[in-house]
Order: sequence, then C-alpha cells, then structure tokens
Amino acid sequence: MPIKACVFDAYGTLFDVAAAAREAAAEPGREAFAAVWPKVATDWRLKQLQYTWLRAVAGAHTDFWEVTQNGLDWALEASGLYGDAELRERLLALYFELSAYPEVPAMLAGLKHAGFATAILSNGEPKMLDGAVRSAGIGADLDAVLSVEDVGVFKPHPSVYEMVGQRFGTAPAEVLFVSSNGWDAAHAAGFGFVSVWANRAGEPVDRLPWRPAHILDDLTTIPDIAKAI
Repeated sequence: MPIKACVFDAYGTLFDVAAAAREAAAEPGREAFAAVWPKVATDWRLKQLQYTWLRAVAGAHTDFWEVTQNGLDWALEASGLYGDAELRERLLALYFELSAYPEVPAMLAGLKHAGFATAILSNGEPKMLDGAVRSAGIGADLDAVLSVEDVGVFKPHPSVYEMVGQRFGTAPAEVLFVSSNGWDAAHAAGFGFVSVWANRAGEPVDRLPWRPAHILDDLTTIPDIAKAI
C-alpha cells in the first residue's frame, strides 16, 4: 500500500535534545556545568522518558513541560547542581529553542516536493512544539503538529497513534512513522505503521514483540524510502 503521510516523533528525531545542555555549557562562566553537561543531558532525557511511561501506566497524566522540568531537576541534583536556579532557567529556555538535526530541513522539503503529507506526532506540549518548530524554521514543510495533549496520555498508548488516521484519513499501512526511540518505532510497527527507527546512537534493537521495518543512522534517505513503498 503506497505511503500517503510521513509522520515524525519530535524530540531526538527532528530536534536535537542534547542541544540545550551543549549550548549552555559553551556559554561564558559555566565551567562547572561544562564539565558534566553530557551526563546532565543524558540523565535529563532518560528521566523525561521514564516519567512519561510511569505516568501513562499509572493514569497520572500531566503535560510534557512538567515532565521535562521534573527530569531536569533530577538530572541537576544527580550532578550536584540542583541549587543553581539560573542554570535551570537557562536550560529550560534553550529547550524551547532546540536545533533541528542538519539533514531535517532538506529531508522535509523533499517529502513535500514529492507530494507526501508530513506531520509531527509527539509527547510534546503544544507550546513547546510550536517553539521548536519556529526555532528550527521547518513549519512551512509540516501539514500538522499533533500533540498527545489531545488524548491525555503519552506514547506508546494506541490512542496516540490513532491521531494520525483521524487527521489524515489514512490507514496505518499508508503511514511512514519515524522515531529516534526504539520503543516508539517498535510500538508504531505493532500499530500497523511502516516504522523507521532513526538509531543515531547505534543502539541494539529493543526486545519487544515488534520491530521497525527500517533502521537508519539519520533521516537523509526518508524521502527515498517513502517513495519506494
């Protein structure tokens, strides 16, 4: 069945989630943070994801901005920086302005030129997503930005993936879904999407009942994959 829509996870897939910590570490006067920023960035992302899963299974939903702050607070405390309120605020401000990965603008433009519908499907809260899309300058090549806030539960709940068909009128097999999270790509495959795992870190495949159809190290060839199906 030909692909009609190409749908992307946002954080870590289109947007570089380490950018906020990396950019803050390069600013003058942040030598203490510069020494530990990779650990803070890794801990921040891991706790952010863990809190979405735990809230989803417990039925204790909140928006992604609160989860992002909770994850950052844990990460800063783990590195002995919890009391640095100015650093915390700077990191949160930079998270609203995350950089897109270098290949993303041309890749999205290529999809639009080929006639595919394009969208983001994200745990992100709408204002966060709007800030990142505007900062990256990719809004003109997106037909929709879909947030889990419309269903009140985080991925990988099936109701999140159902939002794509509701928006575009597509069957699952007509959707190419791309995520940098192995678990997200796997669950999307289980839902029926043609899924792509953007495995930028070269990690092993998650041991889940489903596997992504494609595994890439960046998004450059997404238009070629979509056209070949």
